[in-house]
Amino acid sequence: MTCLAGLFVGTCGVQSIDGYKIVQLANGVHSVHSLAHRETFHPVVGPVAEAEALYVKQLRLAERLATHSDGFVIWDVGLGAAANVLTVLRAARDFPTPLRVISFDYTIEPLEFALRHARELGYFNEFESPVRELVAKHRVGFVNGDQMVRWELHLADFPQLIASASPGAFPAPHAILFDAFSPATNPAMWTQPLFADIFRQLDPACPCALPTYSRSTMLRVSLLLAGFFVGIGHATGEKEETTIAANSMNLLIEPLNCQWLERARRSTSAEPLWEPKYRQTPLAPATWEKLRQHPQFM
Repeated sequence: MTCLAGLFVGTCGVQSIDGYKIVQLANGVHSVHSLAHRETFHPVVGPVAEAEALYVKQLRLAERLATHSDGFVIWDVGLGAAANVLTVLRAARDFPTPLRVISFDYTIEPLEFALRHARELGYFNEFESPVRELVAKHRVGFVNGDQMVRWELHLADFPQLIASASPGAFPAPHAILFDAFSPATNPAMWTQPLFADIFRQLDPACPCALPTYSRSTMLRVSLLLAGFFVGIGHATGEKEETTIAANSMNLLIEPLNCQWLERARRSTSAEPLWEPKYRQTPLAPATWEKLRQHPQFM
């Protein structure tokens, strides 16, 4: 959801008292802009194209769904205006595997705003009715092509929620769509303790991948120290690469290597955020020692 100056042009003049507006991107696609965070959701190629590249293709969703007959669980961390989940649902509809989606966000306002402008955004279509039920009841079940879908929403401060959750409090995910506002505006969603808390909720016997749009060294170090294996993610928009983490190396196509490790050692912005306060610093000696002992680099 990062927003860089100059990546969208014009607006539709549609603005909400809740602090959102519809913007038109340079390619003509529309998206939602948060006035409070000064960031546009999926700011370069638009909601659907970014979700397809970052989540559907990168997660090898079709390949993985074809091998699951007992259900597939997705955590959607940062529901926003629901473009990520709806794009995944469209890609998954030809598989009979039951799908359970668990969305997390601290507010439902951007989704309510997006529903009021569903025509401009263009990605709700046949899912508008289930989404409206999700907004009203925070859970919905429906048929999506050949599969049954159960979708639930947890409105809460995600870092606090996951930190206090006992092991197994939520079904262990097979995939995590991680789409928080940028570390500069929302540092609480990018701390090393948060990723460690997420990792503790995973089932070692259940391979799980977590893609996200950032490629920062700070993020990758945080994920590694949390216990994940970490790799280079697909390009999306103007980003030449993103990041994908997993609890199994088998889910990574291009794992970070020792050359990356040496670059991290020299970086001026590599030390994880240990608390929800944004700053940029090199690796501390103790962090470096832990990092170089990670099984990925042994």
